[in-house]
Amino acid sequence: MTAYIKADKFFLKSGVVGPGYLEITAGLFGNVVAEIPENAEVTDYSGKWIAPGLVDTHIHGYLNHDVMDADADGLKVMSEGLLSCGVTSYLPTTLTSSRELLTKVAKTIGDTYQEVQGAKIQGIYFEGPFFTEKYKGAQNPGYFLDPSLEVFNEWQEASGGIIKKIALAPEREGVTEFVETVTKQGVVVALGHSDATLVEAQKAVEAGASVFVHAFNGMRGLHHREPGMVGATMTLHDVYAELICDGHHVHKNAMDVLVKTKGHDHIALITDCMMAGGMPDGNYMLGEFPVVVAEGTARLESGNLAGSILKLKEALKNVVDWGMATPEQAVMMASLIPAVSCNIDDKCGMIAKGRDADFIVLTDKMELEATYLDGKCRYEA
Repeated sequence: MTAYIKADKFFLKSGVVGPGYLEITAGLFGNVVAEIPENAEVTDYSGKWIAPGLVDTHIHGYLNHDVMDADADGLKVMSEGLLSCGVTSYLPTTLTSSRELLTKVAKTIGDTYQEVQGAKIQGIYFEGPFFTEKYKGAQNPGYFLDPSLEVFNEWQEASGGIIKKIALAPEREGVTEFVETVTKQGVVVALGHSDATLVEAQKAVEAGASVFVHAFNGMRGLHHREPGMVGATMTLHDVYAELICDGHHVHKNAMDVLVKTKGHDHIALITDCMMAGGMPDGNYMLGEFPVVVAEGTARLESGNLAGSILKLKEALKNVVDWGMATPEQAVMMASLIPAVSCNIDDKCGMIAKGRDADFIVLTDKMELEATYLDGKCRYEA
């Protein structure tokens, strides 16, 4: 039986339509129609907007659970909790660690991802350990090494083949061969935690790398004689930039420059959220490092930022409130573009006939009203 969602606007891949009715049949999207049969089952969101479920492609933890715990129950708690953030699909994200622990984490996620009942795990993002020390951030340099296909294959095998994205520093040895090989396997290579020059970054992009990790953070800055990683992020073609829009990681003016340079269709809003997301201020861990959460930030003892406590629904609202995007552009940056950038847009990121009916309900102030998974309301604000 077909049910209908009534709303003022529907954010589709091709543009915004409405008012009208969105068909939901057996947990799948149908079409947006102007008229419906008499006595049809209707959920009325008049005055509200319907958008695709948000897609967080860089998230380390939530609700006091860390992906690096290698804990199946923790992943289930994370997935359930992320529905309150408007997230219906995500990539659990690792940190630099030992080869053995990363193998264990990959296996845990691979064994668990189909069992979660909340936001869907669409793959794994390995953030490291192929980084360099100068811009290490909250990554442990004791585990840094050059890209190794042997090591990566061990992790991919342990995961059951669901590693979708891996980050590395372009200046390490063996990058070109590694990037060419894994991208042919369908794995997205991201560039970050790096002191690379523009030329080094461009060489990695020519080999197939296509994403820059949390733009501006953990990378060599822009200099007029050496554009560096930030310059590469801004000027290289057909690459995507992750962006943390919490007002702490990147100055609003810098965000504005990036948006104007790259275009909204090449920026993926991410959270980089750690285990303290959704939790009160206090002391937490990010991997092996103690972190203090206070005043909207998560920081190492050195004072450096250590991930975030950002919710993706907040990033969505922020870019609109700060005048950097229209609601339509913001929705695209938090759903379709993250999915496209990680090659998971065949599973999530858009409202399209025959797809899982994973969507959110927004007010005209970009506030989350409800989250639906497979056509069922799973969270209400």
